[in-house]
Amino acid sequence: MSNGQGGPQSQWDPWKPQSQQPQQQPQQPWSGGGDEGTPDWAALAEASENRGRRRKLLFIGGGALATVAIGAAVALAVVSANGHSDASGHPTKVPSASLPHGSPTAPSFAPTSAPPPLDPKVFISSAKKDTAPLSPATLFPDARLTMGSTVYKKGATGDTTSCAAAAGGSLPKILAADGCTRVMRATYTNGDIAVTVGVALFDTEAQATKARQQTDDHSIVRALPGKGVAAFCDGATCRSTRNAYGRYAYFTLAGFTSGKNVTTKDTTVFRAGDDVAEFTFQQIHRRGQAQASAAANR
Repeated sequence: MSNGQGGPQSQWDPWKPQSQQPQQQPQQPWSGGGDEGTPDWAALAEASENRGRRRKLLFIGGGALATVAIGAAVALAVVSANGHSDASGHPTKVPSASLPHGSPTAPSFAPTSAPPPLDPKVFISSAKKDTAPLSPATLFPDARLTMGSTVYKKGATGDTTSCAAAAGGSLPKILAADGCTRVMRATYTNGDIAVTVGVALFDTEAQATKARQQTDDHSIVRALPGKGVAAFCDGATCRSTRNAYGRYAYFTLAGFTSGKNVTTKDTTVFRAGDDVAEFTFQQIHRRGQAQASAAANR
């Protein structure tokens, strides 16, 4: 039924972008049943159903796009947290960081070493270096000498440039021949045992060593009595020692103040001679240590 209009009218659908709203007509769509006052309810229901179906599809499509966007954001977050992904899409461990080329490193220093300490023996091996004050008072300073549990009392001391006068047996000739310049002596006692030590000075270590090598059992220092100590080792058998260190040669003579002979059974006499000889060596060495320390601090 044309109702006075030319051609069929296209139906407007708001969900179709190409559809156009028809011009307002004086009448509404009615059913073709000839009832001019009754609307076509079936056509209206079909149009409403079509519009609902299109809206649902649009919402489904929009949800799919949102899901893809969220998935992409999660993937970006995973990549950002883990560095990169492998071919399967699983994130892999972030590679360990390394210093960039040319970055500063810890400073390095060339190895250094302290200079070796000065050898004390150098200073007591030559008269040119051994210049510290020297006398019986500096070499034998204390009134008593303690070695282990044994205490020795110091008696008389002596100092002479006539080396032969302070020696006996074969020693005077040796000292004179090898250039002895001075002999200092000290006597120590413990009970009825007395020990005299004599220290002969030379200009060089070589002279002192040569003198020591030329000595024998008859090369002895003369006993030095006095200051409360009676004569000893005057005609009696005594025990002697001889040694050298640096430019010093030192000798001991130990015996009884009673005048009796020393035998191999008199171990206390042997120990007394060894104690005084050891103490003399230590004193000479300390002299070298003191001069070496002074030279290092200059």
